[in-house]
Amino acid sequence: METVDVVVIGAGVVGLACASALAAAGREVLIVEREACFGSGISARNSEVIHAGLYYPPGSLKARLCVEGRQQLYAYCEQRGVAHARCGKLVVAGRSTQVDALQAIANRARQNGVDDLRLLERTEIAALEPALDAHAALLSPSTGIVDSHGLMLALLGDAERHGAMLALGSPVTGGVADVDGVVLEIGGEAPMTLRAHWVINAAGLDAVALGSAIRSAASTQAPRARFARGVYFSYSGKAPFSRLIYPIPEPGGLGVHLTLDLGGQAKFGPDVEWIDQPDYHVDPARVGRFAEAIRSWWPALDADRLQPGYAGVRPKIVGPGEADADFRIDGPAQHGVAGLIHLYGIESPGLTASLAIGNHVATLVTA
Repeated sequence: METVDVVVIGAGVVGLACASALAAAGREVLIVEREACFGSGISARNSEVIHAGLYYPPGSLKARLCVEGRQQLYAYCEQRGVAHARCGKLVVAGRSTQVDALQAIANRARQNGVDDLRLLERTEIAALEPALDAHAALLSPSTGIVDSHGLMLALLGDAERHGAMLALGSPVTGGVADVDGVVLEIGGEAPMTLRAHWVINAAGLDAVALGSAIRSAASTQAPRARFARGVYFSYSGKAPFSRLIYPIPEPGGLGVHLTLDLGGQAKFGPDVEWIDQPDYHVDPARVGRFAEAIRSWWPALDADRLQPGYAGVRPKIVGPGEADADFRIDGPAQHGVAGLIHLYGIESPGLTASLAIGNHVATLVTA
């Protein structure tokens, strides 16, 4: 049986960030990916937003890794020539009764180390975004957007320059952890059994199922997988905004918001719809709900320009009505199994936090 030092399962942005950090630290790394190309899962179906770190409970992994990751990500994009823009965003309170919620976001953000926020009144909002109708807003200059595919391409290139290898079409079907490492069963056109000193489960939507399929004491500690679909609608023509526009967050997500791509094209979403299994169907009938939500802060919206876009699925580890969960990075200190790290519930701000997550995982492996 062939033995490798580290196997990273999943070639999305988080898996590639882990592989890049581990390879740079001198580890022998093999990345195994079920699909025929890297970055084709949830990493290809998000808003491509670089989050500042406004929403997450102080002291949580989400808060710490988002703020660290945001700073690292901007620097990395500059160094590697990855397309991005620090465009800023406005979190809006449409009514006076929402101002307290806006202030609570600002207070939490400051506790997380986000120190560049400004609370704006109606006249200041109108000067920045004349088409926006809001009673008050929170300006976050550190929020931005990034070419997620370009980022993943750069991370894969860095990993491979340090000796990492990528095996596509290689689904992990099971495994077992023993005293000599973790034995993985890998399918595909050339099925094989492989032993690794370390296994990093960065399988996104499949992370929980994989955590249960790798037989060990850690299997019983895997959370229950829950899935929340988020639909996006694109906007034909140019929207009259230069910044991202977010409402007050809603349970399970951040509300139907406006994001811009690097070409200035607008899209709206995602909403929150709890589903039993990952499903990327976009129901055009949802456009009415979108239009109603958007008009709460953009009354002049031409709903006829909203077109079905795409859907993403959040890899939740809590269900509807439950408090949002933190990232779970379960290593030997959590489950007692040597050589095994599970990344559970890596939803937003996973893209922003990806480099920080990779460094955190590398630290656990090299400690």
